[in-house]
Amino acid sequence: MSRKIWVFDTTLRDGEQVPGAKLNLYEKVEIAQQLKKLGVDIIEAGFPASSQGDFDAVKAVAQKVGHNSNMMITALARAVKDDIDSVYNAVKYANNPMIHMVLGTSDIHVEKKFSKSKDQILQIGVDAVKYAKTLLPQVQYSTEDASRSDFEYLWKTIEAVMKAGATMINVPDTVGYAEPEQWGEMIAKLNDRMKNLDDSVLLSVHCHNDLGMATANTLAAIKNGADKVEVTMNGIGERAGNAALEEVVMAIKTRGDVYDVFTDINTKEIMNTSRLVSSFMGLDVQVNKAITGDNAFAHSSGIHQDGLLKSRDAYEIVHPEDVGLDDMELVLTARSGRHAVKNALSKLGFDDFAEEEFEGIFENFLKLADSKKEVYNHDLYVIVENYYEKTEKNNPNKESYSDQFYDIEDLQIISNAAFPSASVKIRRGEDVFKSSAVGSGPIDALYSAIADVTGIKVKLVEYNISSVSRGQEALGKVKIIIEYGGENYIAKAADTDILKASAMAYINAVNSVIVAKIAPQPVTTTATV
Repeated sequence: MSRKIWVFDTTLRDGEQVPGAKLNLYEKVEIAQQLKKLGVDIIEAGFPASSQGDFDAVKAVAQKVGHNSNMMITALARAVKDDIDSVYNAVKYANNPMIHMVLGTSDIHVEKKFSKSKDQILQIGVDAVKYAKTLLPQVQYSTEDASRSDFEYLWKTIEAVMKAGATMINVPDTVGYAEPEQWGEMIAKLNDRMKNLDDSVLLSVHCHNDLGMATANTLAAIKNGADKVEVTMNGIGERAGNAALEEVVMAIKTRGDVYDVFTDINTKEIMNTSRLVSSFMGLDVQVNKAITGDNAFAHSSGIHQDGLLKSRDAYEIVHPEDVGLDDMELVLTARSGRHAVKNALSKLGFDDFAEEEFEGIFENFLKLADSKKEVYNHDLYVIVENYYEKTEKNNPNKESYSDQFYDIEDLQIISNAAFPSASVKIRRGEDVFKSSAVGSGPIDALYSAIADVTGIKVKLVEYNISSVSRGQEALGKVKIIIEYGGENYIAKAADTDILKASAMAYINAVNSVIVAKIAPQPVTTTATV
């Protein structure tokens, strides 16, 4: 019979420990609300003893997110009375609060970090659990650096704190030292002993990614009896991060034949959660990141695109719709084959070509793709219409659309604290428009000037800058998400001038809106340059 795996999300605690990723109270509550929609079982909202601000944020999460829910709200404490009191006073407002404490068990931690004997450390842990149980019924005990601990001492500690009243035992691979096969064997031994002692106590794992094996170790633990996994959104966390929630959950869902377990996660909320966390923390998701990376469901190889168009199962084991995306993305490049180009043209209404005509259009597509690297939907209109104009043949799509798209010709930005302003020169077909605007900052002024020309009023949902390369001629990449008519449009652009890249991304997004208005079939809402 399939068993449930509890999902303990520590994005707001371990994830927030990434340098520069500090969240304010409002942001923590917003992410917690989204984690509730996602369906996690437990939210670790912070480390309240670390600062008054974090105490207030944990308390707000307990009051606003955990008050009318069975979802557990917890926070981290060291195994000392003041920390435990701090956690209790912050989480007690939740309907289902828990105290989580941590204490090292490896020789390195016991001897070098604490300078105490193993018996002294064990007794500190037992006393801490007994005290926490006078405050709340749910207490989790974490044996820090378990993967480098002497197994019999690790078990002696777990046995003692279970008898003291711990309801969950978390076994962390604190420094990412574990290897899946050995880690799985250790978890199996612990699971056997724990179930024989008290089968109501949950066995949990918390794996770090220092050697790139956090997800593999977490899944190995599940196969060997772990009841609960501690994870973060996008795998963020200390150093190289933690096991990624989305990877663990989707592996369980996709490979039910291997794991025979389930979670209560609503996977369709994965992308919404990923984007919210990335935006609030200012941490870009690497493009090739499994499940939540920009390229996770993007295909540019002609061989892959042909196979996907014939059968999604050919190259797709996870459907993008399952994680909250609209569809897979077929990126048109010089590597794209005829099948992918025909499919893209068909969605734009161009589906009645003679073989000779399509070959001519495909040849022009390849020329543009070689010079532009990636071709997007509004380029296809121009390619088709230019082909028929040059060959003096009748265009099967009698209307002309190519003059409806915008192109940035020039821009000037003045950035200062008092009066940020921008001037733009934009082409649409044979017409050239100019506009100037002021704003709260240079990007706000730039986008206001472009909006004045296009007349398409959109809401900027997200704006991100990242570096593509290094050095004096480094490329900067801008990714934006805009909202128009209830739909989100994602656009990207790269240039050595980050302000120009910002303008190009916005223009690409606007052109995507225009394509969506005129195309007879739904088309992708992603535009890339």
